[in-house]
Amino acid sequence: MAFNTLDNLNDITGKRVLVRVDLNVPMDNGKVTDTTRIERVLPTIRELSEKGSKVVLLAHFGRPKGERVASMSLAPVAPSVSRLLGKAVGFADDCIGPVASDAISAMSNGDVLLLENTRYHKGEEKNDPAFAEALAANGDLYVNDAFSAAHRAHGSTEGIAKLLPAYAGRTMQVELEALSSALGEPVRPVLAVVGGAKVSSKIDLLENLVSKVDMLVIGGGMANTFLAAKGVNVGKSLCEHDLADTANRIMSAANAANCEIVLPADAVVAREFKAGAENETVSLDAIPADGMILDVGAASIQTVASKIDTAKTLVWNGPLGAFEIEPFDTATVAAAKHAAANTKAGKLNSVAGGGDTVAALNHAGAADDFSYVSTAGGAFLEWLEGKELPGVKALEA
Repeated sequence: MAFNTLDNLNDITGKRVLVRVDLNVPMDNGKVTDTTRIERVLPTIRELSEKGSKVVLLAHFGRPKGERVASMSLAPVAPSVSRLLGKAVGFADDCIGPVASDAISAMSNGDVLLLENTRYHKGEEKNDPAFAEALAANGDLYVNDAFSAAHRAHGSTEGIAKLLPAYAGRTMQVELEALSSALGEPVRPVLAVVGGAKVSSKIDLLENLVSKVDMLVIGGGMANTFLAAKGVNVGKSLCEHDLADTANRIMSAANAANCEIVLPADAVVAREFKAGAENETVSLDAIPADGMILDVGAASIQTVASKIDTAKTLVWNGPLGAFEIEPFDTATVAAAKHAAANTKAGKLNSVAGGGDTVAALNHAGAADDFSYVSTAGGAFLEWLEGKELPGVKALEA
């Protein structure tokens, strides 16, 4: 898709720029405990401020559902933004109305102001046109730098973009370019690695990917459902036996699309789910009736590594095993490090995302060497599922 970026902005001195950011950060006792999301939007804030605009930040925090909930105020976040930005960041106790407009009127060129939680108003999540107009009244331009909220058609993500000249911020731009390089216009062959606990939560994702990629590695608990559908006795492993027809349908669709599905060739099994549990690696025809598959073995790891070596583009979502507890993190760590090494060597474009995925790649110490790791969660998954994201669609030039 073609969209406007900050490169399309010329003289914005004195312009009021409404910037949608994701400041839904973890807090403890009124202090921000993880500043990752703040750090990601700093380049956009800094660039707009240095160009002399009045930077007005729009964000949500938690789920107040249209009520003023004190514990979900953005007020405690402003000091962290200020510290990381290296300049003062003001705060206004509302995002629309006189409180917001008066605070914006008092701004000087280059100033940065954070407005209160957009979700304090019911019109935000309802994408009420009147609320969007009230937001837009305080700006001359709109910049969306919150890909993580782009799958929501809210007042501050979609409604406002129809009322003001709209642009993608630097973080949004990088994300969209990374996603386009992974599935939009990828260099082939394309490999997808999809893991996690359940097939039921990723049916749409799998059905979309088999039509887009050349190879699909399925791991984690969801692989057990596919193995069972093929007649493998998976013992007491996590398995959605009632989804055998779904698994077979996905495998048939993959075959028709000439997409190779790669399932585990062996299994690491244990009788109990705990760190350091006694375990053994067995072939698929030797899984004990009282055993649980908690990871894949050396043969499977070697196969995944060979597929990574074949690929030019990698899309990764979900771990290959129960990576949270050792030693069942072995396959996930090995595959992640292999992908990271190929990326670092310039052989692979690797894009990853989704909650467990970020944690798994960080656990493996591989995240920094991937081409792009999305922290967007739900928006990243909906993009993988092939769904249109309203907040992105609204930015089309």
